[in-house]
Amino acid sequence: MRRITPFALAALLCAFTTVSHAAPAYAPPPTAADKSWKLPPVPMPQDNVSTPSRIELGQALFFDPRMSGNGAMSCASCHNPSLGWSDGLKTAVGWGGQVLGRATPTVVNTAFNTQFMWDGRKKSLEDQALGPMKTPQEMNTDFAAALARLRGVPGYVAMFDKAYPGEGIREETIAKAIAAFERTVVVNDSAFDRWLAGDRKAMTMEQWRGYKVFVDEAKGNCVACHSAPNFTDNGFHNIGVAKGDGDADPGRYAIRKVASMKGAFKTPSLRDIEMTAPYFRDGSATTLHDVVEHYVTGGVDHTNLSGSMKPLTLSAREKDELVAFMKALTGERKPLNVPHLPQ
Repeated sequence: MRRITPFALAALLCAFTTVSHAAPAYAPPPTAADKSWKLPPVPMPQDNVSTPSRIELGQALFFDPRMSGNGAMSCASCHNPSLGWSDGLKTAVGWGGQVLGRATPTVVNTAFNTQFMWDGRKKSLEDQALGPMKTPQEMNTDFAAALARLRGVPGYVAMFDKAYPGEGIREETIAKAIAAFERTVVVNDSAFDRWLAGDRKAMTMEQWRGYKVFVDEAKGNCVACHSAPNFTDNGFHNIGVAKGDGDADPGRYAIRKVASMKGAFKTPSLRDIEMTAPYFRDGSATTLHDVVEHYVTGGVDHTNLSGSMKPLTLSAREKDELVAFMKALTGERKPLNVPHLPQ
């Protein structure tokens, strides 16, 4: 057996101490103020309280391409669960392959929203569910034909009868069912959520410091728009995204004729943000670091810029910490089986 000299033993102890000091540290426990970020139970309208049969029906409709005008597109074509319930594209691709002007928003945590679509033209999940179907540039659904088709499918007739007894197969029940399914697409088990629940090891110190940058009004001040508990104020802001040639998208102004709404778009939730690149309503930011740099510079197009948009002074380390925190908002990947569609 080889004898360890005192010098070698000292070297080993030094190396062990170095490794120990480099071991990851974990976040301090959350304060009472931090717990304002804890998500409440999923809200539901009284006339559409979720049940297993309603969720099952909504999931089938969500994945069924027969709901589109050409029988080739479903809600899941743009809201793909494997791509963060978005599509991974800069802007959406709609009917006939046409490239649309806005990015596809994620379905994640839309259950907590009070405004829907980039311009807020829909006021409920039920109303939103039919929006893409009724838009010629998106799914281009002929609802008279779609309803006739569904009523001719015995499996769907039975599912509607079970989910909405006596209400029949109508636009309203289609909207209700899809909304019931979308209310199940919830992220509330991220590292940040687990930390809020008391698991100090859920977030690293880097992520916690990024959280502090996020909420600090003198630093990131991200909470000015991405507020608790769902990381959105459900408001509309012009954040100075660069305009492309011929881009005249008025944003919220098309719905509400107030000067401050020109070029303003809805604040998206940041939950599962790591999964939904590229970012912004035009997909112009490729990575989360690009997003941070956009806010550090105070935006690109300063025309009608929101009062909340001001250049930030962040060190390289603080930028990295901010990105690390946003990645701590990613939920656990849950298996989802694509349903067998009714026949």
